Amino acid sequence: MPRRHGGQILADHLKTEGVPRVFCVPGESYLAALDGLYKSGIEVVVCRQEGGAAMMAEAQGKLTGRPGICFVTRGPGATNAASGVHVAFQDSTPMILFVGQVARGMQDREAFQEVDYRRMYAPLAKWVEEVSSVERLPEYLSRAFHIAQSGRPGPVVLALPEDVLSAEAELADAKASIPGEPKASPEDAGAILDALEQAQQPMVLVGGGGWSAEAGRDLAAFAAAHDLPVAGTFRCQDYLHNASPNYVGYAGLGNDPRLAQRIRDADLLLVIGARIGEATSNGYGLIDIPQPRQRLIHSHPGASELGRVYRPDLAINASSPSLLARLAALSGHNDRPWAAWRAEAREDALAWATPRETPGRVKLEQVIAHLGKVLPADAILANGAGNYAAFLHRYFRYRGYRTQLAPTSGSMGYGLPAAIAAKLQHPERTVICLAGDGCFQMTGQELATAMQVGAAIVVIVANNGIYGTIRMHQEREYPGRVSGTSLVNPDFAALARAHGAHGETVEDTAGFPAALQRALAAGKAALIELKTDPEAISPATTISALRRG
Repeated sequence: MPRRHGGQILADHLKTEGVPRVFCVPGESYLAALDGLYKSGIEVVVCRQEGGAAMMAEAQGKLTGRPGICFVTRGPGATNAASGVHVAFQDSTPMILFVGQVARGMQDREAFQEVDYRRMYAPLAKWVEEVSSVERLPEYLSRAFHIAQSGRPGPVVLALPEDVLSAEAELADAKASIPGEPKASPEDAGAILDALEQAQQPMVLVGGGGWSAEAGRDLAAFAAAHDLPVAGTFRCQDYLHNASPNYVGYAGLGNDPRLAQRIRDADLLLVIGARIGEATSNGYGLIDIPQPRQRLIHSHPGASELGRVYRPDLAINASSPSLLARLAALSGHNDRPWAAWRAEAREDALAWATPRETPGRVKLEQVIAHLGKVLPADAILANGAGNYAAFLHRYFRYRGYRTQLAPTSGSMGYGLPAAIAAKLQHPERTVICLAGDGCFQMTGQELATAMQVGAAIVVIVANNGIYGTIRMHQEREYPGRVSGTSLVNPDFAALARAHGAHGETVEDTAGFPAALQRALAAGKAALIELKTDPEAISPATTISALRRG
């Protein structure tokens, strides 16, 4: 066995795991790891800020089902990256954050940029540890990859002391990880079928991590065979093709009140993979805690999630793909007593997705409708957080698994880093980032990263000069008393051009189709700034209406 430093051992293990790229902001605390990556064949994506780097790694994990990898330096680097780790935690995304740490001989003195990462990241990650010696590096790496992918997927944080990475040793590499997967049994599928036989108004809610395109196809087959209404949970709208007659909308922030009422009125809730969190449950208002009114069957890959908030009548500890494979194999029939229930829910969903005119010369509802008409079925749309996203969620129809990249954690700034990661993973596909003016400026510096790596994404910035979501709540609670929610913005199109990207501004909806065509044809990163009216505060109301009460 050759003698290698810790950074080389680390890079060699990443190759063993099949990692195609890593995202980083460089730091002197992990120079040996950068050296290990020098001739590894692993792409090193150099980012502008650690929050953006961590979000790119999270998006990589979300798209592939394998841990996205991020490297950051100690102290400020690690604290900046926390936003991306939080996204991975709440979205159940496999991810590993490697943090350069001060040398072991300097610890516990509050050395330069020293942080106790075990304490800092304990509530944000599945596992946090610091490697104590170079000899144990293969052990920790193997464990990190297994934990990130097993059960409920999530982020792992490994702190790497500088002297551990630079130390040399003769060590055998660990083999590639084989994560455990909780499998559904035939009895689990049979119990669900028995529950359906007794139902009159069932509702299926789907979401969470650990899915696959095949699981999406199995969901479609199961729903069609039993004529079931299926709703995506918050920002999991792409798990079932939205053109399916079984798709009845999304449960979550800004959803159709009629769908929310149907969830309350259901006599059977079959929840596959989702945690039924605050956003999905409308502030925990759709299902009684701890004992639901509805009969609840809850399937989740993480055993600790079952019964955590809601007491299920049947708890199934299984990965979503394994359960859906079982359910898709069950024979079905269409003479179900809930046929009208499903059909009415579908009609409501179609009506909800019909654009409702809003004020202003640039109308986001028409912009989203145009995107739905012209984008290919496999286009990936990424967004962060803000009221602009409500237009996307309501009016865009997703047509394939993982065509929606959005943080269930509600993190602003996610869209641009996620879009870059998506374009690197799928260069052949169209990738769109939709962002608000406040959202874009959280991570807008990553436009330079897009140019550096040649990610030809299209960024659409809805600029209304306010933090829209907060202004909406402010106007609802304190009408007319505007405080802390106004923005003075740059010329976003000029900013894009300064980065070397294509940039232009649209001030009327009629100009958007041609601008989009030019952006898609630019052959490089492009940005379209939309001058939107702050009066159009959401798809459902205006600032004036909120002030009138």
